[in-house]
Amino acid sequence: MKQTRIVRWQELARWLPGSGTTIVSAYPLAPLGEVLTRREERVTPDTFALHTPITIRFTGAIERRDRPEAFQGLMSAVQTGDLVFSKIDVRNGAIGLLPAALAPAVVTSEYPVYTPDPEQVEVAFLALLLRTPPFLALLRDAASGTSGRKRVSPADFEAIEVPLPDLPEQRRLVAAYAADRAAAEALDAQAAAAERAAVDAFEAALGLVPPPDLPKRRAFVARWREFERWSVSGVLHAQRLHGMSREGSVGNWVTVGDYADVIHGCSAGPSDVETPLRVLKISAVTRGYLRPDEHKFIADRPEYRRLYDLRAGDVLMCRTNGTLAYVGAPAFVAQDVPNYIFPDKVMRARIHNPDLLPEYLWQLLQLPTIRAQIEAAARTAVGNFAIGGTDVENLEIPLPPAELQLSLMDDLRLAAVGANDQRQQATAARHTAAVAFAKAIFG
Repeated sequence: MKQTRIVRWQELARWLPGSGTTIVSAYPLAPLGEVLTRREERVTPDTFALHTPITIRFTGAIERRDRPEAFQGLMSAVQTGDLVFSKIDVRNGAIGLLPAALAPAVVTSEYPVYTPDPEQVEVAFLALLLRTPPFLALLRDAASGTSGRKRVSPADFEAIEVPLPDLPEQRRLVAAYAADRAAAEALDAQAAAAERAAVDAFEAALGLVPPPDLPKRRAFVARWREFERWSVSGVLHAQRLHGMSREGSVGNWVTVGDYADVIHGCSAGPSDVETPLRVLKISAVTRGYLRPDEHKFIADRPEYRRLYDLRAGDVLMCRTNGTLAYVGAPAFVAQDVPNYIFPDKVMRARIHNPDLLPEYLWQLLQLPTIRAQIEAAARTAVGNFAIGGTDVENLEIPLPPAELQLSLMDDLRLAAVGANDQRQQATAARHTAAVAFAKAIFG
């Protein structure tokens, strides 16, 4: 069902039937060229190292670009608060304002740079305006060229007319949006706090004492018998383990290998073509939950399916990563995942003893007490940290009765449901704030 909105002529500054987008606004319209000034600050190869190469995502986020050498051709500087966009990708949302943390930045001639006029437009207002659907539609209308290579030229960009309230009204609109966003952020904070409290209660119920901080001494004495290999990081983590106390913990301490089989994944490379069998990426298991959408394709062979299948109750762990916090990061397989296998850089722990609940193991692997053991076992090579299946099998964990494990998991699940509900409310609140701002501007 389509909805119709009646607008009186006296409420409008102008009615513009464009190539696909019509602006209906109670505010006066102004060409972007009147509120933005083109910055023509050149960067030479000699001064390139003093600037941050950047890229612009379709979300409008501006990020550092890993590029040590200067760009070919003309290069321009971008200063804090400057508007910059990609000629070819601006119609997809690649437009934003440079944050201070990246200034001064550098871009090629494919990225026009503008300085907003502070006497006409608030930077915060402009940042919100850039993300509204009507404005993005105007950018798409301004694009010209062959299909797939359409660009928005600086002249066409500057000719785009947008609603422009006076400065006090801009501040009022921004403040209203900020208040709605603050309510959403408060809901997110409450969700995170509830989850932290649930984990703290889980740890306290097991009688676990968080490990001490890593030693910060510049020099220390360690006995050879205290570590398996020479590594400053390994020795520090080993000393951290020696400072942990297990007095008062619930249940016996056992090794994972007595209750689960741990194997590495498939070492075969991915397929160049789509196949019926998918292999997970490392990113599929490093966020705490399994993300099957993070995958590649691999040759569909019976031995791969037999050796590296994914069943309900499996616990996957990242084996190697450049970030230590991701090494050993676990993901729980809640149900069978047919037509998927896991790669060599991931390990699978499959429990064979009913006294250890899979979901309980998954939660344990995220606690600081167990993380300390994982980080102590991690080895470094070529800039990466790594652990092996034997390291996981040797992990020592507290094992209370299965009934207590089940009760603790129920408490964590209940907390997770409440936190998820709050996060959904926060997402809805952010959407409502964005819609309200866009409707206030464009009607």
